[in-house]
Amino acid sequence: MSTDPAYRTPGQPGGESNLRIVWIYPDLLSTYGDRGNMLILARRAELRGLPVECLEIRSDQRLPVAADIYLLGGGEDGPQALGAQRLIADGGLRRAADQGSVVFGVCAGYQLLGGSFFAKGAKCAGLDLLDLHSDRGPSRAVGELAGAIDPRLGLPPLSGFENHGGRTHLGAGVAPLARVSTGVGNDGSTEGAWRGKLLGTYSHGPALARNPALADLLLRWAIGTPQLPPLDDTWSDRLRAERSAALAAVRQ
Repeated sequence: MSTDPAYRTPGQPGGESNLRIVWIYPDLLSTYGDRGNMLILARRAELRGLPVECLEIRSDQRLPVAADIYLLGGGEDGPQALGAQRLIADGGLRRAADQGSVVFGVCAGYQLLGGSFFAKGAKCAGLDLLDLHSDRGPSRAVGELAGAIDPRLGLPPLSGFENHGGRTHLGAGVAPLARVSTGVGNDGSTEGAWRGKLLGTYSHGPALARNPALADLLLRWAIGTPQLPPLDDTWSDRLRAERSAALAAVRQ
């Protein structure tokens, strides 16, 4: 994996540039297999003949401002607060989002996209890229997370795993990613949020391994195409079916 944060033109299908995927602060935000989201995106792009460059940008490096997809993973309170401080000071992610890049945040990374969150009992400033804020819930949300995704996104139901103590409150400027059928998500009713090419979720798993259609949505946003050639998702479909059956058995 390259770690050079120098400027490159974002990838375009059929063009000379690579599709550029940036994993933000793996030294701070990397829990529950969230690195897998980068691997899934890269693999699904490569299988379609799209050249890919994956960058792992540590918290002591400047963030490149011209990539296609930026990924924020989960993390504990201390690393989350430090990550927020450094991203705000860096300013690169805001510039990238303003230029139309895709941003995908999971758990702590999702909370960072909002205006504020709580870490170690203190209110911390977020990146304010999405109209939401997070605080602490009455109990920790741990277990399977599932729900019907916003029909405007045209995706099958969400499947994932959550482990977080926060609750996230959405403002008028964003839409929920999904309506919860199992688990807690934001507040027991909704899960995640999205606006434009910015999307956040509490779903680990990693999220894109369990939700390949969501991975393809991010790729389509990044390269500006309404459709991608289909792939063989037999194993992902089997996993999703297995988890769905397990949840159905619990409900009976």
